[in-house]
Amino acid sequence: MGGARDVGWVAAGLVLGAGACYCIYRLTRGPRRGGRRLRPSRSAEDLTEGSYDAILSAEQLEKLLYLLESTDDPIITEKALVTLGNNAAFSTNQAIIRELGGIPIVGSKINSLNQSIKEKALNALNNLSVNVENQTKIKIYVRQVCEDVFADPLNSAVQLAALRLLTNMTVTNDYQHLLSNYITGLLHLLLIGNGSTKVDSSFLSLYDGQMANEILLRALTLFQNINNCLRVEGRLANQLPFAKGSLFFLLYGEECAQKMKALACHPDVDVKEKALAIKPKF
Repeated sequence: MGGARDVGWVAAGLVLGAGACYCIYRLTRGPRRGGRRLRPSRSAEDLTEGSYDAILSAEQLEKLLYLLESTDDPIITEKALVTLGNNAAFSTNQAIIRELGGIPIVGSKINSLNQSIKEKALNALNNLSVNVENQTKIKIYVRQVCEDVFADPLNSAVQLAALRLLTNMTVTNDYQHLLSNYITGLLHLLLIGNGSTKVDSSFLSLYDGQMANEILLRALTLFQNINNCLRVEGRLANQLPFAKGSLFFLLYGEECAQKMKALACHPDVDVKEKALAIKPKF
């Protein structure tokens, strides 16, 4: 396989290590308090007030996007981004926001000198990037986001928001090559970052057999993608040296090997199939 593709896979693996816990743990949090609620028709600014977790209609989202595009008020901008970001957590709204031309509007806010606005814009793009069609529009921001990861203070909210977005954008092979020039910096970041950037040993609990099937499948897919990232020049991933405490050290250690062995007997066919595909790597 080509060197450029290998470089892209390794870069993706580093980013996955930085953001893996956040992306999968989101699935374990359960529904938001109070459930999903539709709001009555309100003015654009009213939509940014009160409870941010209410679901907006397409008409309300259009009003909110217009407000975000037209206002110069940093407080309104930040509130609008939070509301959009929370609504972008739902698959239907991810498509609606794209169709309304909302992705470039949100994307333009990552250029803000206001760090709080920048963070909220990255969070909104992160939620929007879960939709594969949205990724085709978000990809134009990847290189800038990579630059921002290194420009922002270590372990800052903006840096972590940027890492989360890069994680979602590199889950598949489509855009991993965009990170090829940032491998050294990402590796250094993982070495010097705090617990928010690195991976805690509790990460392996995601591979417990009693975990919900949806979470197991996401976690196993992540493992398969990392295997691809580290398959360089025909070498097996578990033959490479990994720093103690890193995501790779956890995944290719004895504890995880035992969990894969147990999941190979899981009653869910899809979980079992993925575990069996991973098991030979040990």
